[in-house]
Amino acid sequence: MSASRPPARESPPASGSGYGRGARVLSVGIAATGLVTFAYFALAAHALSGVEYKRISLVWSIMFVVASVIYRPIEQLLSRTIADRRARGLRGEHNLRVPLLIQATFALTFLAIALALRDLLQNDLFDGSAALYWVLVVGVLAYAASYFARGFLAGHQRFELYGLLVLFEAISRVCFALAVVVGIASGQSAVALGMAVAPLMSLLVVPWFFARRDAGPPPDPGAVKEAEGGLTLRLGAGFAVAVFAIMVAEQTLLNAAVLTVEGTSDDAVLAGIVFSVLLIARAPLQLFQAVQGSLLPHLAGLQATAGTQEFGRAIRITVLAICAFALAVAIGLFAIGPPVVRALFDIDRDIARGGLALVGLGMGFHLVAGTLNQAALARGQAGGAALAWLLSAGAFLIWMLSPVVGDQLLRTEIGYCCATAVLSGLLALVYRSGQDQGVGSAGLPPAPVT
Repeated sequence: MSASRPPARESPPASGSGYGRGARVLSVGIAATGLVTFAYFALAAHALSGVEYKRISLVWSIMFVVASVIYRPIEQLLSRTIADRRARGLRGEHNLRVPLLIQATFALTFLAIALALRDLLQNDLFDGSAALYWVLVVGVLAYAASYFARGFLAGHQRFELYGLLVLFEAISRVCFALAVVVGIASGQSAVALGMAVAPLMSLLVVPWFFARRDAGPPPDPGAVKEAEGGLTLRLGAGFAVAVFAIMVAEQTLLNAAVLTVEGTSDDAVLAGIVFSVLLIARAPLQLFQAVQGSLLPHLAGLQATAGTQEFGRAIRITVLAICAFALAVAIGLFAIGPPVVRALFDIDRDIARGGLALVGLGMGFHLVAGTLNQAALARGQAGGAALAWLLSAGAFLIWMLSPVVGDQLLRTEIGYCCATAVLSGLLALVYRSGQDQGVGSAGLPPAPVT
């Protein structure tokens, strides 16, 4: 019997493609995307009535939450597994059947639920607008392809294309609102249509990846199959379901306070104040997506090649930077937070400086948790990470429904800080267990894509 040829290999990614450079590139893209998205809503508010603008905001909120929860798992799966293979020197096309199948399952499940709930969504939420209902359905389905492309580009560490993809999506969307403002089109349906078209237009960036790619000779199929031997649909689905649970838990931490206050308070504006205060945490978390987008493939590559020392160094540097940032934010909020927040959000009541400082600290714990979460995903500890997120989110929800602290704004501030502190502590235990047990060393199976 002749010996099998070794797997086709490629040179490891250049050091310049590390997550530091990737985070900088993505930060620029995501920051610009945020500004363009703000312009979209500013133009929409100018072009539409207050009621129409509220409906546009509602469609956006539902679409954003649903797409993040059901499609980020596949983005993370692709990012981790492709980066892992490239770090091991495996060249050639990555077999994408499993992530495609899982993504299609998530999308079709959403479609079935949306069709079943059409009367509720169209008539109760969107005041009878069929156009807004179909914008929601088509937009969420289109994001399946957009998030798949993001994971594919992140895994190949093509962060400039990743940033361009999200920026091009935002630019495509704002063109529809601009068309209404200048009179080319009219009405809320025209503004909303941008939300459905934008994720499809963003895919025009993907061909640039293949146009600038050095294909080289094809790998030996038998050798690649041997290198991927342990990969199954079960592993890929298990990873995706765990990340799905993480996304649900994170949305609970960010949104449960607003929903519980809205449902239990007699104060008509208190939920809006809670939402505004939590924006202190949301804004840095939005920008941190740039770090997360490049951190996971970087860690997966380190796990496959450099071992625990370099892996741990990357985590320490990121956590220390987050702690310094969060401490500065908390001190600033304690010093000048109340008047600034009242002025920015037109709040006519007192806001405790200590409570704002707690939100700043909670934001820091949340960012640390996000870093440790990426470490867990890179090491194949998605199940342990998901359990930590679910426990913390469940505890936060129970706290928000309890009457222990009568002031619901203060209850939110204390609960968010404590829940994220518990979360970062639990994820630190998961991270420590990975070090103690040698997870991600020679005993870790290859990344689960078949």
